[in-house]
Amino acid sequence: MGAVSDIVNIGTWTRMRMWLFAIAVAIIGAQALQLAGLVDLGKSIYTTPRFAWLGNLVGGALFGVGMTLGSGCGSKTLVRIGGGSLKAVIVFVFLGLSAYMTLKGLFAILRVDGLESSAVTFGTTQDLPSLAAAAGANLTLSRILIAGIISLGLIAFAFAGEEFRDFNNWSAGLVIGLVIVGGWYVSGNLGHLAEDPNTLQEAFVATNSGRLESFSFVAPVGYTLELLMLWSDKSRIVTFGISAVCGVIAGSFAYAVASKTFRVESFRQAGDLVSHISGGILMGFGGVCALGCTIGQGISGLSTLAVGSFLTFFAIIAGAAATMKYQYWRLGQGS
Repeated sequence: MGAVSDIVNIGTWTRMRMWLFAIAVAIIGAQALQLAGLVDLGKSIYTTPRFAWLGNLVGGALFGVGMTLGSGCGSKTLVRIGGGSLKAVIVFVFLGLSAYMTLKGLFAILRVDGLESSAVTFGTTQDLPSLAAAAGANLTLSRILIAGIISLGLIAFAFAGEEFRDFNNWSAGLVIGLVIVGGWYVSGNLGHLAEDPNTLQEAFVATNSGRLESFSFVAPVGYTLELLMLWSDKSRIVTFGISAVCGVIAGSFAYAVASKTFRVESFRQAGDLVSHISGGILMGFGGVCALGCTIGQGISGLSTLAVGSFLTFFAIIAGAAATMKYQYWRLGQGS
């Protein structure tokens, strides 16, 4: 949200360049893992042949609106919780409830019968290299060329900004991109079973989707609440996504304590509470419909080169920017 806010407010692209650089690093790393045969990104949720374009568009836009109202996206919410924000705890709860309701509850009706009813199915996975191969191109060459052109273009754009070249900026983007690559390797290689001894089927250990995963912070928040509510149910386990949620909170808390920046933050006005609750609900619903958030689709999904991920990425930015513009207009009206 900060990246979009900086552009809308003051025309500064530094944080957006950090985001784009992280995407470039993730694309290079994920596609390298694919080419080396260490993971099969075609088995992720982002690259399925079923292209739910309306869910990507509407869900992404609603997520963008929600993260603006809720003072940050899913990952930022977790970071803020670790820093002592009670506001973020409220967003976390409503985001998780909304996400779970969209996965399996009341909101799932809107998702399945509404947004997903217009989905189209490709004859192959929806990543750009596979679509190019379906059109007659060589798959390996297409993967190298498409990943190379996109990632090198993003890197060139990022470093074109003089302010971005500061070590703290590019190193942050580098680390985040590498973390996404590490997530693919952990769930898609270390956690991959060619044949589960219990089912004799291929399996990915401890993932809620049953597929290989990297970092995302919408559905995993819902599954974290589910685990806490059903803790005594022995069939429930700590999955990759749940551990990521807990890890971000723990890391943020450790940093806040070490840097002496931990402080309790609460609401001062009812309107602020309503805004954060609304933001959490919209992020939960939109994030599940779009199959991810600013990290889940905005970096993990884009690293697979899935068409739906590109659509969601731009929809999130558009939703956030439009909401910010509206908020500034209301301020100008004295509301």
